[in-house]
Amino acid sequence: MSRRQAREQEVIALMIRLYCKGKKHERGAASVCPACQELTEYAAERLRRCPVVESRRFCQFCTVHCYRDAMRAQITEVMRYSGPKMLWHKPLYALRHLRELHKHRRQNAAG
Repeated sequence: MSRRQAREQEVIALMIRLYCKGKKHERGAASVCPACQELTEYAAERLRRCPVVESRRFCQFCTVHCYRDAMRAQITEVMRYSGPKMLWHKPLYALRHLRELHKHRRQNAAG
């Protein structure tokens, strides 16, 4: 596994933990629920098998949709909830993501 894959896997796992603890568990729960654990493992497996992981910026911009529809809906919900919270947990990653998102939108508007 490349360094980039390991970093992305860590960030996805963190986002799922934030979501699970914020939406599903009571404060102080020690671990994620079984459904969120399954989503974490699924996302990690998809990332390990991703054919374009080294060339893309974020899954959000990827044209190779490797998630099953139901899992894509779940991960989208996680990202929407956890994305703003990443400013407190991984501020550099969150700022880089915002910069890339703005750049991507600007390119799509121009082209």
